[in-house]
Amino acid sequence: MAKSWVNSAERVGTDLHLELSGTGGRRAALIAALREAVRDGRLAPGTRLPPYRSLAADLGVARNTVADAYAELVAEGWLTARQGSGTRVADRAAPSSPTAPTPVRAPAPTPPRPPLHDLRQGTPDASAFPRAAWLASYRRALQQAPNEVFGPGDPAGRVELREALAEYLARARGVRTDGDRIVVCSGFAHGLRLLFGGGVLRGPLAVEAYGLPFHRELLTAAGVRTVPLPLDEHGALVDRLGRERAVLLTPAHQFPTGGPLHAERRAAVIGWARARGGVVLEDDYDGEFRYDRKPVGAVQGLDPERVVLLGSVSKSLSPAVRLGWMVLPERYVEGVLAAKGEREAWASVLDQLSLADFLASGSYDRHVRRMRQRYRSRRDRLVAALAAQAPHVGVTGVAAGLHAVLRLPPGTERSAVKAAAWQGVALDGLAGFRHPETDMEAADGLVVGYATPAEHAYEAALEALCRGLPGAL
Repeated sequence: MAKSWVNSAERVGTDLHLELSGTGGRRAALIAALREAVRDGRLAPGTRLPPYRSLAADLGVARNTVADAYAELVAEGWLTARQGSGTRVADRAAPSSPTAPTPVRAPAPTPPRPPLHDLRQGTPDASAFPRAAWLASYRRALQQAPNEVFGPGDPAGRVELREALAEYLARARGVRTDGDRIVVCSGFAHGLRLLFGGGVLRGPLAVEAYGLPFHRELLTAAGVRTVPLPLDEHGALVDRLGRERAVLLTPAHQFPTGGPLHAERRAAVIGWARARGGVVLEDDYDGEFRYDRKPVGAVQGLDPERVVLLGSVSKSLSPAVRLGWMVLPERYVEGVLAAKGEREAWASVLDQLSLADFLASGSYDRHVRRMRQRYRSRRDRLVAALAAQAPHVGVTGVAAGLHAVLRLPPGTERSAVKAAAWQGVALDGLAGFRHPETDMEAADGLVVGYATPAEHAYEAALEALCRGLPGAL
């Protein structure tokens, strides 16, 4: 009868699963099982095997049976045994069958070279993550966490984080809410999935004519038809809203073109939502990063019952933290929680407590202020480099955020993207963000993520970018 490894209280060393089968006796079966485990790679070269007594107890065989099996495999060269080092798998390839044909393998394709300079939008400077301050918050959160934290998570999110977010968003973004109307999620995309995939909201949904294709694809997969709104220097033309049930906007800093939604249009879209019984979805993706001392608050503050504000720490801290939030009108809270399920399945509860401490201790504010200065300097250096080397290329939008759009002469975008690639620069063309159904006049441009490179690499990235621009000096 086949015997397999079973964990025992006396066991010391490496866990090992073996199937003993055959009619040649326990010793022969053990030798065959060990030999096969080495041959098929389950026991890699250098792996230390369990002591005789431990393996014998696990398999229910005599200790001498294991000792004899080990000795036989040492003699064959499968294992090695040294005083003080135990018995290990030998550092050699397993013998191949003499009849086995040698496979002929096609040469592996050469992988594409990674870019020398990453100027793609969407990520902060990863080297600037506040490791020491985050670790301090994590330790405090772990030390102070009640036992319930280590059980199933509340789908609304930890109350500590929701209350900390309510205080911070009111102070920094002009949001009017309390912790009971905040639901923690893993980011903006997760929030959209809960709202539309969960049936809380339905389409059609008006969206800005330029935006992230990923978000449009996500909505399409949920069966939501998106209707593009044209843009100008004052943001979305909200007077074009019609019979849609909701509108998705980036009011603080239109993505990617860079202009804020004008005050009159902010009021107008709230008026539309009240008259239509609709809702405004506010993507507050980088609202903390305004550099010209003219900050604008969240549209949510104008009417908390007509606006869903969605935010995250993906730009301010790191997308790796995977924490976001939805500030909801009261009528949507129950539906969002039902869509999320009975237990927290996305956002780590320990990370939630860490972020709550990070906010409450002031570490988040200090980090944002520090990064605001860094990113402002980077944008200024980008503008200066363009003025010196490509004065015909303008930067659109306000001084804000983690990216800028460079306006190019008509018909030059595609060649500019290719030229940048030749210089080792990865970036995006503006056309990739355009809604496929918009009738808005197309413009050529490059979307430059100036936050992405580490500080020491930024000057070289700017030089390479400028070399690839059409008509650069």
